[in-house]
Amino acid sequence: MSRSRFIGLVLAAIAASASLPAFDASAQGAPPAPPVQVATPLAKRVTNWDEYTGRFEASEQVEVRARVSGFIESVHFRDGALVQKGDLLFTIDQRPYKLAVDVAQADVARAKAQVELAQNEVERAEGLTQNRTITARDVDQRRANLNSAIGTLQGAEATLKNAQLNLEWTEVRAPLAGRISNRRVDPGNLIAGGQSGATLLTTIVAVDPVYFTFDVSEADFLRYARMANMRDNASRDAGTLVEVRLSDETKWTRKGKVNFIDNAVNARSATIRGRAVFDNKDQFLTPGVFGRLRLFAGEADALLVPDTVISSDQAHKVVLTIGPENKVVPKIVELGPLSEGLRVIRAGLTAQDKVIVGGNANPMVRPGVAVTPQPGQIKVATTN
Repeated sequence: MSRSRFIGLVLAAIAASASLPAFDASAQGAPPAPPVQVATPLAKRVTNWDEYTGRFEASEQVEVRARVSGFIESVHFRDGALVQKGDLLFTIDQRPYKLAVDVAQADVARAKAQVELAQNEVERAEGLTQNRTITARDVDQRRANLNSAIGTLQGAEATLKNAQLNLEWTEVRAPLAGRISNRRVDPGNLIAGGQSGATLLTTIVAVDPVYFTFDVSEADFLRYARMANMRDNASRDAGTLVEVRLSDETKWTRKGKVNFIDNAVNARSATIRGRAVFDNKDQFLTPGVFGRLRLFAGEADALLVPDTVISSDQAHKVVLTIGPENKVVPKIVELGPLSEGLRVIRAGLTAQDKVIVGGNANPMVRPGVAVTPQPGQIKVATTN
């Protein structure tokens, strides 16, 4: 190709390019910076609570067993009903025990007659000793007979009391007030009584007040001991205040107090058992039901953010913030409990951090991407 022809082609290409429109990067598909709402964490003094899972227990419970053996004659309660202390629950066939009382009463009468006779002989002998009609040895013998008769009478009276007590025990009564379980034995069955091997008839649990037991870690226990001397508080009338809610409840409306801390940390689990007491006037709290308890752990200044701004990676909780050049910067945070509808951030954020509180659901908002920040706000919830 000749030199003149090459120059002509170059000039033609330059002229063609000059007639094209100017290049626009945005027109070639570069996305604009997505808008987000940002706000600094809400700084507030909050009450800290530690939460534990536990179970309700009866403040008192007893297994009802008879003290005497016999046939069950009648049952005087409805299964699952509330009973008062002293209410009649079961009646055992009383006929053999009434007969035993009659026999004991006859023995007492016989012994009293022997005492009266021996007393008369002693008095008679004492009168005859004055004129030496009988010897002193005879008087001593009659006094011994009197003492023996008195002893026999005392034994007969004790036997009578025992027979009367056995007769009283044929009526099995409630040893405490509470809710009774179902009857384990129906009328007509023979049961065993006594101190060992007695037949279980039913059980009763007290319903008001009710206990809530929970386990505290060794680390938490040491923190409480240093902060508020929890063990001493548990021994005082006021106690350490706690709140509990059931599995289907969202509000902490049930108030109680710690009334017992165990005397040793469990060597296997490294926990210590605690117990709180709650009023249960409506008998709604049932022994055996699980619940969630929160324990006062002091007050502190904290930073709060909405739960909606917190995301998770494989091992951490993350909050997206705005860094230099308006780029998204993730920060690993340590979460605390909820307070007034916001999540307490224990570590990972400062009061100057700009947290993305709106627009973070946009898939384009990710670490390292530039965004367009807009003013937002973090507010506490109006209700608990």
